[in-house]
Amino acid sequence: MTAETKIKFGCAPIAWTNDDMPELGRENTFEQCISEMALAGYTGTEIGNKYPRDPETLKKYLELRNLQVASAWFSSFLTTKPFEETKQAFIEHRDFLHAMGAKVIVVSEQGHSVQGQMDTPVFKEKPVFTDSEWDKLTQGLETLGELAHEKGMEIVYHPHMGTGVQTTAEIDRLMENTSPDKVSLLFDTGHLVFSGEDPIEIYRKYHSRIKHIHFKDIRETVAKEVKDNQDSFLSGVKKGVFTVPGDGMIDFGPILKAIVESGYEGWIVVEAEQDPAKANPFEYALKGRKYIDQVMPQKQLV
Repeated sequence: MTAETKIKFGCAPIAWTNDDMPELGRENTFEQCISEMALAGYTGTEIGNKYPRDPETLKKYLELRNLQVASAWFSSFLTTKPFEETKQAFIEHRDFLHAMGAKVIVVSEQGHSVQGQMDTPVFKEKPVFTDSEWDKLTQGLETLGELAHEKGMEIVYHPHMGTGVQTTAEIDRLMENTSPDKVSLLFDTGHLVFSGEDPIEIYRKYHSRIKHIHFKDIRETVAKEVKDNQDSFLSGVKKGVFTVPGDGMIDFGPILKAIVESGYEGWIVVEAEQDPAKANPFEYALKGRKYIDQVMPQKQLV
């Protein structure tokens, strides 16, 4: 594999129809979504709520547009429910992604999460795990990692706003208490910056464990408003806290330089959930791709 083909670029369907708030983009069809992704120059996608769940059906739609499945989100409840419930749901999800050719499975712990609660302040009411819950989380994730290995896949943990793993200290604790062989990390620029973390610091510290990347930008004034007004995560999304790379406060040049220098191989997925009535999904997908092309070192693009 040459240096130019190590990094592949995908786009997430959440800009067309929001999984947490399906009323946002209800009018946008699945075929419109994947057609516009391809037209904007992406070669991969994650899975949205309008995507067919039959692998053969989905493969046909995607192959016509030269798109591959990069991954898909999985909600674990390791801290709040019996492990068997998460295990069974995970195996079904794993098998679907394996059939679609994905190599990584995005996992985020949703026990006590406030990210889907419209009226809960995302900063003030962010959950904090007890020591016992941390043990359940780390042990459970390692078992999910073992289950992923049965299909030659890896889990990538997604630190996320409004959850028990959001801050640098929480990411550190998760990494320190899980085996690198079983639990990898998803690097999401938007969530890190929104939370107040340093994305370059996180990337450099854990680059050897980062197996999947989400690129989204932050509108600084909206992020400040969310914090000052004690808004919820979903309110922040509706107000436009997230946008595509190049349209917000994050300088992706140094981030891409660090990614390339680390020898990263895998997907970078543009995943900037906005209200599509306010931010045309195709227009913003194209804007993000053009910006990445401009700042990508050595033009290592797919």
